[in-house]
Amino acid sequence: MKPTIALITIVTNNVSTLVSFYRDVLGFTVKQDLEIYVEFESEGVRFAICARSIMEQATNHSSYKEEATGQSFELAFPVEKPEAVDTTFERIVAAGAIPIHPPADMPWGQRAAFFADPDGHIHELFADLPAK
Repeated sequence: MKPTIALITIVTNNVSTLVSFYRDVLGFTVKQDLEIYVEFESEGVRFAICARSIMEQATNHSSYKEEATGQSFELAFPVEKPEAVDTTFERIVAAGAIPIHPPADMPWGQRAAFFADPDGHIHELFADLPAK
């Protein structure tokens, strides 16, 4: 195995709701739509949303019946410059993203803001701050 991530899949009971969010609010373009599995065009890493029932069937593992609780992963979306974190955050919140934390300069040298999707997954917008 090569230690590389080729695909990130969000598993949900709300495929159509999440697809609408990632397409209409965040701007992803649908590449393949099978209703129970939807893959988006994404530079670098493939990105998809899949129904829990399909993953349970594919793996024969009952854990896919259980609703996820708590924050188990984060997607981080880069923007071109620190000011764009603010404007992008405002735009996506107005379009339906759930605000979690407004834009702020972080100690790790980035401006970042946090929002949630309709399933409650918390994600980040970020841009590198200029070197001091």
